[in-house]
Amino acid sequence: MPSLHLVEGPVGAGKSTFAKSLAARIKAPHIALDEWFAKLFSPDRPATDLMPWYIARKTRLLDHIWRHAQELMACGIAPVLELGLVQRQDREAFYLHAREAGVDLKVYLLQASRDVRRERVMRRNIEQGPTFSMLVPEPFFEMASDVWEEPDEFEIAEHRIDIISSEA
Repeated sequence: MPSLHLVEGPVGAGKSTFAKSLAARIKAPHIALDEWFAKLFSPDRPATDLMPWYIARKTRLLDHIWRHAQELMACGIAPVLELGLVQRQDREAFYLHAREAGVDLKVYLLQASRDVRRERVMRRNIEQGPTFSMLVPEPFFEMASDVWEEPDEFEIAEHRIDIISSEA
């Protein structure tokens, strides 16, 4: 049975750091939606009507990443995906894809307080270190934090989600 690792959590929770470390430990590719999105679409970012533009591209990119992950799994590689599935309905759609494909899905949920996450994101904006893919202005951080839907007990149990505190 092919396997796949999915790393989720709110903005600034430490997903990229964890996913890169996991990928190195298991010798697998780390595929981060934000990195691909920034490279492919940021140069064309409009000044207005940003959300419809973003949603259309994110949907297409998620589709492409899923097909790419399936190709990797067919070669015996268990990729580490970081997809920014902030709403439960998006995660449920992904869980369904994995179930229908017969994939052994391992899900990791990174958690940290909003204050810790905000500080990390603002520092990352300045330092632009190894986990930097795009600037996240504070209003976008707040909006993204507000729309994040934390998995409930049912989602955690049903999908055997490993909860990882990245508070420190």
